[in-house]
Amino acid sequence: MKTILKCIICIIGCISISNAQDSKDVFPDGTAIPDWFRDTSKIQLKNLGKQYKITDYGVVNDSTIVQTVKIQNVIDQAAKNGGGVIVIPKGVFLSGALFFKPKTHLYVDKAGVLKGSDDISNYPIMPSRMEGQNLDYFPALVNAYGVDGFTISGHGTINGNGLNYWKAFWERRKVNPKCTNLEVSRPRLVFIWKSNNVQLQDVKLINAGFWTSHYYQCNNIKLLDLYIYSPYQPVKAPSTDAIDIDVCSNVLIKGCYMSVNDDAIALKGGKGPWADTQEGNGENTNIIIEDCEFGYCHSALTNGSESIHNRNVIFRNCKVDGPSRLLWLKMRPDTPQHYEYITLDNIKGKVKRGLVVYQWSQFFDLKGRKDPPLSTGSNITLKNLNLNCDRFFAVDEYDNIKLNDFTFEDSKIISKDASINKNLVDGISFKNVYVNDKLIK
Repeated sequence: MKTILKCIICIIGCISISNAQDSKDVFPDGTAIPDWFRDTSKIQLKNLGKQYKITDYGVVNDSTIVQTVKIQNVIDQAAKNGGGVIVIPKGVFLSGALFFKPKTHLYVDKAGVLKGSDDISNYPIMPSRMEGQNLDYFPALVNAYGVDGFTISGHGTINGNGLNYWKAFWERRKVNPKCTNLEVSRPRLVFIWKSNNVQLQDVKLINAGFWTSHYYQCNNIKLLDLYIYSPYQPVKAPSTDAIDIDVCSNVLIKGCYMSVNDDAIALKGGKGPWADTQEGNGENTNIIIEDCEFGYCHSALTNGSESIHNRNVIFRNCKVDGPSRLLWLKMRPDTPQHYEYITLDNIKGKVKRGLVVYQWSQFFDLKGRKDPPLSTGSNITLKNLNLNCDRFFAVDEYDNIKLNDFTFEDSKIISKDASINKNLVDGISFKNVYVNDKLIK
């Protein structure tokens, strides 16, 4: 009898565990999370093909000589020979824009530094994508256009050497406080376009001149254990977003540290009054951000401002210490936007603001459209939060913004401003949520 009882208990336990796992294995809209997201195995150098150590091909360890042509020749030779991995060995190697080819990879040794030139002439203008627009612009230091299976690995550093770009930007802002980001010539650190099955791991991405890493029209991206940093003092590094996801699906960001002078993770996809109908724009879907740490940044997770549709986003098991915002729904009054099925779960730490819904009118332009487009946010869930904030519920009322089905669960919040205007969201619910030790009903 005891044996039978133990078996029954065991079966019930297994069912409970299975149900618990099943509850974690779905996206916010209820669709199953593919096994691909659970495979976090690291790329091994030995499996990347022939190793092309750049110093074996005439590149010298000298941080003062721009060696773009020599390094590019190594990449081209590897591609011509059927592929392989470009190895940055111990030392500092200065370069302008590099373009990786199909079947080539980048490996940066622990003591190696690939350093970007601070002379913009080393980044030739070409077709690109910036701020929700397809346009001719400067490439990044590391570029991969149509390179399926591209990887960046090693424990070394890719350094954007951005100080002079930052200074130039702030000097321009003194002359014209309304100047756009694009008015000051600056390169990104990493740009990957139309490339699937991409993996970056372990490297340090620091001091970007502009956005740190930008992924456009890619599927199946894994970013594992990256260290991403650009300073906010003594010289602010403007617009150095850590990770920009732009018209992508299936993205895993895991174990990363991010501290930059702009958004840590920004979901983009297009802007303008007809952005949802224009070629090159699109949605971001199926994104998991987990086990990450966030230092200073404008926002840990931002939807927008150049964005039209984000769906199925999970942000979980993360620590925050310094972001100005935790979750930001950045609504442009000149762009149709829909942010839906976004879940934050098990977030601990300190932020200035928790949930922020804010109308972003910088560079507003309806381009003659008579009916301002509607921006919406729906099926947003925040649960298992333990936060210290200046203002947790930073949601204000604006025209042409519709919010519905927001859920808050099992959270303890300390907030200097404890006000919550439930009338701003249709279908808002609170379950076991305490703000300043007061249960929200």
